Amino acid sequence: MMNYCYECGAELTERFLENEGTVPYCKTCGCFRFPIFSTAVSLIVLDPQKEHILLIQQYGRASNILVAGYVNRGENAETAAVRELKEETGLNAVSVHFNRSEFFERSNTLMLNFTCVADSSSLEELNTREVDRAEWFTFEQAKAEIRPESLAKRFLLSYLSDIGK
Repeated sequence: MMNYCYECGAELTERFLENEGTVPYCKTCGCFRFPIFSTAVSLIVLDPQKEHILLIQQYGRASNILVAGYVNRGENAETAAVRELKEETGLNAVSVHFNRSEFFERSNTLMLNFTCVADSSSLEELNTREVDRAEWFTFEQAKAEIRPESLAKRFLLSYLSDIGK
């Protein structure tokens, strides 16, 4: 819960709002303050044959994760998914499908997970300023290689369960 108004900095109280319940309220501004959080996309990227999943490594870490990035102001989530795929890997998405969402407390971010089918399996245009390493894995390999106990792994396992793998 927010403790201070994001407009004026005054301490918030709680006030009942019809059809909403108890909501943080700023007495100074005279306004209800609903939660503010970031929104990001996380991508299960499939090769054109839909037989391999792309995992990446970033920020000098040796663990494998999914392609991900923040949704820009004025941008919808599907557009962000296509943009992030292109920016980080150089790949184009030929299809984008929403899977599920989960709030990630550590970064105060609503993560929206999508499956993207890439137009190619070539990693020649990988953006090495954003991605240290990228590799295609079979579904079974991806389960074993993705960062343990991570949101990326929860998204991956949920997706694989949904498709019966």
